[in-house]
Amino acid sequence: YFIQSNLSCCKMAFNNANALKQLLSSAKAALENDDGKEFASLMSLSHPFSQRCWNLSHVSLDAPFDQILYEHFQCSDALLASDFLKAFNHQCNVIQIFARMFKTQKEDNWGLPMMNVIIKDLYSLALKADIVAVSNGEMIGSKIDACADMLMTVFRVCASDSRTSIEFTKRWGLLSIINLLFKCYFKTNKLHLCKPLILAIESNVANKDIKDKFSIADRVTYNYFVGMKHMFENEFKGAEKCLSFAFENCLKTSVSNKRKILICLIPVKITLGFMPTASVLKKYNLSEFEDIVEAVKRGDIGLFNQTMENHAQFFIKAGIYLILEKLKVITLRNLFKKIYHISGSFQIDVAKFQFALNWLGLETVDSDETECILANMINDGYIKGYLSEQHKKIVVSKVNAFPKLNTFL
Repeated sequence: YFIQSNLSCCKMAFNNANALKQLLSSAKAALENDDGKEFASLMSLSHPFSQRCWNLSHVSLDAPFDQILYEHFQCSDALLASDFLKAFNHQCNVIQIFARMFKTQKEDNWGLPMMNVIIKDLYSLALKADIVAVSNGEMIGSKIDACADMLMTVFRVCASDSRTSIEFTKRWGLLSIINLLFKCYFKTNKLHLCKPLILAIESNVANKDIKDKFSIADRVTYNYFVGMKHMFENEFKGAEKCLSFAFENCLKTSVSNKRKILICLIPVKITLGFMPTASVLKKYNLSEFEDIVEAVKRGDIGLFNQTMENHAQFFIKAGIYLILEKLKVITLRNLFKKIYHISGSFQIDVAKFQFALNWLGLETVDSDETECILANMINDGYIKGYLSEQHKKIVVSKVNAFPKLNTFL
């Protein structure tokens, strides 16, 4: 047994030595040829070289790449041992060393592929490390915040490279960093920190020449997060524009991603007066929205409330429950519009609206509350007209009494 064990250890050491020799040879060749993609693949935590324990004390490579690879090996060793906090800390060291090195490389951006790999690995490790940190009594999101701080160091390096020619500028790395920062800020509910990042792309004169030339994958992700931010801030036209771009340009084969985009896009579209078709809901398995769409169309506030209750867990998990709650006023608007058409008059008794609300399940709504609902809808632009409190009537405009939603929202 002991002989077999010693032979196994010798064989493992021999294999590791050969693997290390092969890795360093590949790394040196990549550095000599400025082959960023090859070196980036070696730095990935999903590379076969990262799936073994190294236990190295140093790495024989030119500085600072010796330090970068050493920290990378330490990170992969910790990851294999499921020590996510230690792995995250070593990956932070990788980012810091890389950022210092990258900043000194003027008129050159060969390190961008490497940057994209190490920042994505950093975010993945941050998610795992945060779970461990919380179990140790730290605040939720502490490692996500630390990840964002590391990402900002690389962001500053890329953003400040404004005078280099388009071909060699580091600004090509901005969008991939920004997308990961978006993920961090959405995770920790710090959406206000997204604004400077959006301005860096949309308003910075230096970046206008490359704004539409980033990879389509990065642009889809960017528009998805910007669209969600607009949605949460009730900027529905901006949300519709960004989310539509993300949906239309997302790969057709990425059904799960297109479904994820639609979950946000559908409430935005309904708010602006555009209903999804039954075929779209069926194709992307979004049956939860079927009765919402039907309720809004018919003005059936009872069905709307019941559907919200039935699928509350799904809507809350998707982060759109409060957005959908705002569709209640559109459902009421469509109900009142039907009453207006049925009455055939520009002067309608408030009692008719109250009766409809009571009949649809809102039995506790009285005349005063009905008047309050109508007054708010007039004030917000959903109905053009005024309330006559003396005669208990609503007098609607003879021209476009119920304006299209996308004209004022």
